[in-house]
Amino acid sequence: MFNKYKNITASGLVKTGAGKVVGVVINSHSSGTLRFWDAVTAATPTIFNTITLSAGERFIPLYEVSFSIGLYVTIGGTANVTIVYQ
Repeated sequence: MFNKYKNITASGLVKTGAGKVVGVVINSHSSGTLRFWDAVTAATPTIFNTITLSAGERFIPLYEVSFSIGLYVTIGGTANVTIVYQ
């Protein structure tokens, strides 16, 4: 399966239906946080709870963790990220 990607700057739905989250590219952020949900809204179940972004961080591998309902990402603070998924 080929990787796909979506650039986001605000909380939102990345993909509807089943898939795998591969990782996230941190384009820029200011006190940014991320939270990943197996849902089409910010509702349970949570895939990854709050991840606090570090200075200089560029890529966070997420090891192709599966989701079944959809992939929704919540951004806290200010962040421009690219979500890589299948």
